[in-house]
Amino acid sequence: MSYRRLPSLSALRAFEAAARHESAKQAAQELSVTATAISHQVRGLEETLGITLFVRKPRQLELTSQGRELLQVLEGAFDSISHAVERLSAVPVRQTITLSTTPAVAVRWLLPWVCLLRDSHPDIDLRIHASHEPVALDGVTADIAIRYGDGRWPGLAAEKLFDNTFIPTCSPRLGLHEVAHLPLHPLIHFSSQGAISSPLDWAAWQKEAKVPGLDVSAGLVFSDETHAISAAVGEQGVALMSRQLIKDELEEGRLVQPFGPAFEGKPFFLVYPESRRDDPTILAIREWVKSVPGGLCAPSP
Repeated sequence: MSYRRLPSLSALRAFEAAARHESAKQAAQELSVTATAISHQVRGLEETLGITLFVRKPRQLELTSQGRELLQVLEGAFDSISHAVERLSAVPVRQTITLSTTPAVAVRWLLPWVCLLRDSHPDIDLRIHASHEPVALDGVTADIAIRYGDGRWPGLAAEKLFDNTFIPTCSPRLGLHEVAHLPLHPLIHFSSQGAISSPLDWAAWQKEAKVPGLDVSAGLVFSDETHAISAAVGEQGVALMSRQLIKDELEEGRLVQPFGPAFEGKPFFLVYPESRRDDPTILAIREWVKSVPGGLCAPSP
């Protein structure tokens, strides 16, 4: 039996990823190694073959003609291996994806509808990263996110999901109906130090409402919107909350909007790397998120 003359498979895999992304950094993220390791593997492969695979430019790798020829062969070979493994494996190949969003959006909107994703894509394992601080969508910390903002994030595709309207709200049992009586009740604040931009707060609301005697610095302060909502439902005061986040409570009468004004905050967007627009797992999560009924609403009876 003749032996195949093959270089290191790890080096071939590193080269294929670097060539596909035209970046050692992105290849490193995909393979969960360092960019330095990718560079060493590729240089070792070049030395073994005695050819130059890349023209190295600032922040970009450009394939040589020999590099393009090798990439074409490797893509076909790796695709064949992948298809054979999927076909022969007794256990379906599973994909893991991490979605980052705020705790309130995760708890009050996404979690009740995870079953839809599980039913349509049982091969996908969803991880939810709940934080007010935006994280890198680098395929390591997170892959896709729901963020509020202006929809402009360099290198990311952004699709608007729903608006974000802030209103004063409280339990109907407080008996609050007139804005002039607001200073008689504690204010409930939501404040997260990790957020890149804060939602509208009582100070901003007061600039428009100009309620006499209202101390916007006093009251209860929570670092999580869900806790602020629970406090309002529990008759602990008046909160300034996103109407979309409290849709259930408003429809069920557990919270009311006693008066205005209402303010338009920054909308929520689904965001993911431009480079992964055609990634099947990203497309599956996008399909699931956009199928969640109503935008922060409860399941229909």
